Amino acid sequence: MKKKFDFGVQSYEFDKWSEFIDKINSILDYRQYIWRGQGDSSWIIESTLDRSLRLKGKIGDIKLIDAHLKRFKYAARGRRGSNPPGLENDNDWWALGQHNGLLTPLLDWTKSPFVSAFFAFASSEKSSTNRRLITGISRGSIESKSKEIIKAHTSSSPPSIIDFFEPLSDENARLVNQGGLFTRSPAGMDIESWVRNNFGKDEKKVKMYKMLLPDDEREMILKSLNRMNINYSSLFPDLFGASKFVNMDMEITNY
Repeated sequence: MKKKFDFGVQSYEFDKWSEFIDKINSILDYRQYIWRGQGDSSWIIESTLDRSLRLKGKIGDIKLIDAHLKRFKYAARGRRGSNPPGLENDNDWWALGQHNGLLTPLLDWTKSPFVSAFFAFASSEKSSTNRRLITGISRGSIESKSKEIIKAHTSSSPPSIIDFFEPLSDENARLVNQGGLFTRSPAGMDIESWVRNNFGKDEKKVKMYKMLLPDDEREMILKSLNRMNINYSSLFPDLFGASKFVNMDMEITNY
C-alpha cells in the first residue's frame, strides 16, 4: 500500500480489497464523509456537463448552461406522469435530469463507501491505469469553507462554492436505495481542484480521500459486495436493475 497527503487530500493506493475494508473500518466514526466511485483512477471528478463543455471549448459558459436546463424543462412537459410533484428550484430539475440521461452540473455521491465501490467496479471494461477510484469528501468541512467564501464574497458573480443537496421528490427511487445525494461545483472546476485551492498546503486534516484499487480485484470485490446485498438489484429497484443483476450473475462465477 502506498499513501500520500497534501493540501487536505489523503491518497491511498491499495493492492487488496481487504486493505480498503480495513481503512474504512478505521474511520467508521467519521460520518461526515460522502463517497463516489469511478471506473478509472485517471478521470477528473467533474460533472458530465463540464466534461462536455470542456471538449467543446465552452467550459464555464453560464448562458449555455442556463439555456440547456431551460430546453430540458420544456422537453419534459407531459412526460412526468399525470400529476407530477412540483420542482421548486433549478437543482431539483437538474436532479430529475441526472438519472434520466441529461448532461448536468451535478455529481452523484453516496453515504456508503461500499456502494461507491460497487459503482467503481460495476463495469467490466478495463481502466486505462489498471486502477479504479473511490473518493470521499468531508461534507461538513466543505460546507463550512463554502460559508466562509459566501461571507467574504463581494462581486456580482456567483461565489465559488460547492452545494450539497438531497432532493425530496419521489421521482427517483434509485437515489433512496443508493443512499444518494448530489453536489454542484462552480462551473468548470473539478472537486479535487476546489479542495486543494481552498484548503492549501498547510492543511493537516483530511478533507478528501482518494482510494485506488486494482482492476484485477474486480470479481472478488463484486462478490464480496453482493454478500452485503450491494448489487444492481438492490441499488436499482426496477427492471433495469433486475436485468443488470442477472447479467452480472452470469458473468461472474459463484456471484
